[in-house]
Amino acid sequence: MSKNKNLEDFAKVIGECVKCGVCQAHCPTYLLKRKEGTVARGKIALAAALLRGEAELEERLQEDISMCLMCGSCVGKCPNKVPTHEIVGAIRRRITDKQGLSLVGKGVSTLLGSKVLMNSLSKGGALLSPLLLKKVPESSGLRLRFPGPGMADRTVPQLAFRNLFDRLPEFIEGQPEKPVVGFFAGCSITYAYPEIGEHMVAILNRLGFSIYLPKGQRCCGIPALSSGNGKLVEELAEKNVAAFRGREVQHIITACGSCNGGIGEHYRTMQGDFAGFTGKVVDFSVFLQGTGLFEELAAMEKWPERERTRVTYHDPCHLKLQGITKEPRALLRALPNVDFVEMADASACCGLGGTFSVNHYRSSKAIGAKKMPGLRESGASMIATACPGCIMQLQDSINHAGMKVRAVHLLELLAEALKGPR
Repeated sequence: MSKNKNLEDFAKVIGECVKCGVCQAHCPTYLLKRKEGTVARGKIALAAALLRGEAELEERLQEDISMCLMCGSCVGKCPNKVPTHEIVGAIRRRITDKQGLSLVGKGVSTLLGSKVLMNSLSKGGALLSPLLLKKVPESSGLRLRFPGPGMADRTVPQLAFRNLFDRLPEFIEGQPEKPVVGFFAGCSITYAYPEIGEHMVAILNRLGFSIYLPKGQRCCGIPALSSGNGKLVEELAEKNVAAFRGREVQHIITACGSCNGGIGEHYRTMQGDFAGFTGKVVDFSVFLQGTGLFEELAAMEKWPERERTRVTYHDPCHLKLQGITKEPRALLRALPNVDFVEMADASACCGLGGTFSVNHYRSSKAIGAKKMPGLRESGASMIATACPGCIMQLQDSINHAGMKVRAVHLLELLAEALKGPR
């Protein structure tokens, strides 16, 4: 029996869409394409037609369903909170069940389904990237020298030869009176940005916590969810739950908005015994609120003006959907090394959307470009966020805009603050 919900499970909420069109003003793909099939209202109409047997999984329907970032921007504004992103996921799983995975879906599934392959490819990519990639001038990104189809100018981060699990032990001892917390790293932190994971573990340990980083943990499942591979999502969920059974932990902390949405929000919608696991999942910015960290930061002197950095913030969609918007900003405002400034469209999707940016890179690039005017007007030299996927997408957009801005994880700025002035 499938643990993921199928389309029939959403019949009631599909009927609650009143076709008001509020979603039009907030859907990134509709604002780009201006086609009814790309907006939430249109997708709900397609879902209803499928349930009534009035539509087939034809090419046009599949194209409309593929034009969704599953960002949930529509859900936040919907008067009836119809979960369009979940319904789109159910339709994609139905397409996969009937017709098999797409070429991109097969590639993603093969990679995510094998940790050995992930490790091998990341190390190989780290060794070969100097030959296949060239530095983008005055930028932290890399530009493909031999681009693939439809990805002619995609910029990507340098893969790390030594991933996070190569760098850190599975268990880091803390103060005996403090609880043990788990850390779910996720693919991007593990293989592309392991320094973010190192910062997270060091900060937690500085606060006295023991940290459990089980090597058996796998991908959160968001890319597989985006691809419509429900079977792999279920397999990854089971393995992640099993990995954290190795030691009793009070919380399972994430430093990736997408991973938090995967192992927290999506696992909660699945049928099975996931409550004990998902109930422990917490974003790092929420967890840090009551740890004494803010008191430590308040006791620090503000860095000299010449050493402070003007920073703005981008809301990852998976955190925004859960209402986690104040906590990251509170942390940024507390940092003595930062001058925080809000930017226009901070909550607008960056355009990544799991495998959306692979299947529809031109659209992904255009959606990302819409954030650049607000970033430019903010005058910030850094844009912080709480999702490595967003960092990758934002830096790509920045590179194309020719701006001298660096996309960073909030934890990088926090780690720098705790070291003291330069």
